[in-house]
Amino acid sequence: MSAVLNVHKAPVSASKTAAVREKSGELPLVLDLDGALIRTDILFETFISYVRANPLRLFQVAAWLCRGRAVLKQRLAQAAVLDVDGLPATEDLVSFAAREAAHGRAVHLATATDTLVAHRIAQRFPFISRVFASDGETNLKARAKAKVLSEAFPNGFSYAGDSRADLPVWKAASESIVVNPTPGVLRAARIIREPVEVFARPKTGLRFAAKVLRLHQWAKNGLIFAPLMLGGLLFDLHAWALAGAGFLALSLLASATYLLNDLFDLADDRRHWSKRNRPLASGRLKIAHALVLIPAGMIAAYAIAAWIGPVAIVFLTTYLALTLAYSFRLKRIELLDAAVLATLFTVRLGFGVALASVALSPWLLVFSMFLFLSLSFAKRHVEVTRMEARGRTEAAGRGYKAGDGPMIAMIGAASGLAAVQVLVMYVMNEAYSAGTYAQPLMLWAVPPILFLWIARIWLLAQRGELDDDPVAFAVKDGPSLLMGAVLGMVFLAALIGSPFQV
Repeated sequence: MSAVLNVHKAPVSASKTAAVREKSGELPLVLDLDGALIRTDILFETFISYVRANPLRLFQVAAWLCRGRAVLKQRLAQAAVLDVDGLPATEDLVSFAAREAAHGRAVHLATATDTLVAHRIAQRFPFISRVFASDGETNLKARAKAKVLSEAFPNGFSYAGDSRADLPVWKAASESIVVNPTPGVLRAARIIREPVEVFARPKTGLRFAAKVLRLHQWAKNGLIFAPLMLGGLLFDLHAWALAGAGFLALSLLASATYLLNDLFDLADDRRHWSKRNRPLASGRLKIAHALVLIPAGMIAAYAIAAWIGPVAIVFLTTYLALTLAYSFRLKRIELLDAAVLATLFTVRLGFGVALASVALSPWLLVFSMFLFLSLSFAKRHVEVTRMEARGRTEAAGRGYKAGDGPMIAMIGAASGLAAVQVLVMYVMNEAYSAGTYAQPLMLWAVPPILFLWIARIWLLAQRGELDDDPVAFAVKDGPSLLMGAVLGMVFLAALIGSPFQV
């Protein structure tokens, strides 16, 4: 009788579980680990955990790899610190296996992961009764796994896997269960036999790609275009072309560095209330794919920068150096982390100034530092208050502790007020004499609008209603967008003399 295909997007019902058990004749259920029971790859997880402490360890990893993958896995398992409880699991498969075990079915784990880590992970799932794993000599994958399982279960077994490496195991098994498959893997598994169960992988598409690239964060790079308006180049197409190319280059580089930062923050992000849903932390984006996207983004960014000229290469390298320093160390130092974030925003503004070839205004650079210092502290204030609400005493991966919220709020609010004051000084001391504005008097509308927006950000932060990132919040917040539109019209009117002359 042909098997019935069940595609799961939620835990299976008791009736379906009973049907599978009756049809299988109580075949032992064997689960793969990487990409199946766990949505991520343990080899890459241990690699990232080991290298993040010291990038020079890459040479040690290369030496281990020369001795074979089994040796590499064993050494990484021994040396890396891995938070197995935080690893993202395939909840549908976990529910299915737990129900099968509750009805008396034997459930086992068979994985190419080293036995040291495999047994630690098995302890997280009490329904697992036996573990088959790599041991430093044998890499238990594909045909090697099929041979071991066939010898262990001569009367047959049911195997749940996810990749092409599992095809030999499905051939040796009596039943196939396919977990998180790509369309190609599912087709290949069906050639062997129709799977009794298919646990569908989460859907990906343009929205997922936007999440991976953090497209909403590209809004921060809009600062590159500000000097075009402030420098009177609003209608200069060549200046806009250079700024557009610079925007794309910096955005691609930023996306690559965000992914790199997420790689080194995996353990911390998985303990965070919102960051645990990021593509890497949730396991929806494979670490192997991220390791391809990161250099690809950097290469594309520098290719565009080379077309623009040396100034673009200098600014991109400065941005990259700061973000790497932030990712590896500075983000863990309280107060300094916010200062680095503010500096990165100011680098964006400086890049725009260089691309537009306009006169550098020290007032505007100082204004940028204070404004984004305030927003960076607002982000940290939200994180600390939510951390305290969950009963934690320290922010994961950061230097802040419970009780730091009031001090952070004071420094952040003061920085916001300083930004308004510096903007007033700019209008008084430079806007009138610069010759850029036809009606500089209209710029006096900017400081009060900016003050209202900063005050709103901090009021929402104090209420706990602000998202983790104030800039990402602003591009979706109606009042913030309205105030931004008003500010744009004010600057346009100041430049051309009257909004009715547009």
